[in-house]
Amino acid sequence: MGLFDQIAGALNNPSQQASSNQLGTILSTVQQLSSTYNTDPATTQTMLSTVGTFVRSALQEKRDAGGSDMVQSIVSQFSGTSANSSAIAALFSAPQISQLIETLCARTGLNAQQIQSMLPLLIPVVLNLLQSGASADDPQRGGNPVLNSFLDADNDGDVDIADAISFAGNFFNQSR
Repeated sequence: MGLFDQIAGALNNPSQQASSNQLGTILSTVQQLSSTYNTDPATTQTMLSTVGTFVRSALQEKRDAGGSDMVQSIVSQFSGTSANSSAIAALFSAPQISQLIETLCARTGLNAQQIQSMLPLLIPVVLNLLQSGASADDPQRGGNPVLNSFLDADNDGDVDIADAISFAGNFFNQSR
C-alpha cells in the first residue's frame, strides 16, 4: 500500500492522529512557503521530494540504530508547521545538511542561503505528514503505518512525499 493510501486510511481511522484539519494546515503551510519565498509550485514539489528522500534515509539510519519507537519519538517531537531548526539537527549531521543543500541547489536553481532558510520549515512539515499515522492515544508509540510506509521496508523506492502531499491536496479539495 502506498504512502498516500496509508494517509487516507489514517484519516478514516479515529485511533490515528490524521485529521482533515492537520492535512489542511500542512497544505496551507506548503502554499505559504511557496508564496513567502517566491517559488513556483513545481520548485516547492521538487524541494519536498528531495527533502523527503533525505529525511527517509536519516530516519532509516535512526531506526537501524535505535529502533522504531525512537524514530516515532523523533517524528512526534519535531513534526509541525512552524520553523524548527532543532528538527534539522535531530536528523542530520553537518555533512548531510551540506549535501542536502547542495542537492537542492542543483535541482531547484535556488541559492544555498534561500534553501537554508527554508529547511527549518520543510522538514517539520514532512515529519507532520508522517505523524498523521501515529496513535491518537499514545503518539510516542511505534506502529505508525504512515511512517512505516514512508520508510518503505522493502526499499523499492516507491515513496515520494511531494506526490503524497499533492494527492492529499486533491483529496482534501474533493472532500470539502
